[in-house]
Amino acid sequence: MLNSGLSSSLWLFSQNYVEAYKNQLNHLPLVEIDEQWPSSCIVSQFDEQFNTWLPHKVESTLSFENVEKALDVELHTDICQYFTTIFSDSIAANCEHGELSLLFAWSEEDFARLQENIIGHILMKRKLKQKITVFFAITDDENFILSIDNADGSVWVEGIGCEPHKKLADSLNEFIQQLTPFVYQGDHPK
Repeated sequence: MLNSGLSSSLWLFSQNYVEAYKNQLNHLPLVEIDEQWPSSCIVSQFDEQFNTWLPHKVESTLSFENVEKALDVELHTDICQYFTTIFSDSIAANCEHGELSLLFAWSEEDFARLQENIIGHILMKRKLKQKITVFFAITDDENFILSIDNADGSVWVEGIGCEPHKKLADSLNEFIQQLTPFVYQGDHPK
């Protein structure tokens, strides 16, 4: 069963990120121009190096059925919903535990790549005889990711190749509601 609260929280957070970005830098979020990586998120060209972009609601029917069938596993509905609600570049955020970047598919083509990465992650978990998790964010420490426990949908910090070790929230919706947007100003023109 789909969690409409999660979809609403994701969309609201993405819009709050855009507003924070515009308030701090006086323009829409930027992404490097890459003709090989088109997306419905792209709004316009900002300069020779960057395009402006906005999160875009997924209007096509994206599904993890192929992943579930290939791995003979049923993914938690929050995992499926998280990755099929919006197309977006990664979105930087802060939580009480530090900085992170929420990962999303940039386009339908990127969604296929994301599915391959999730398959690889689950196969690694099985090989290590660990419970199944699915990543959805990276942290400011490259050795740790944020993941969703496939059994109950809880949100955890886990070291790469390790069991989750620190529970952050009982659900993804609860976790998203705790976040505040973070606008990184390092690489982008002001």
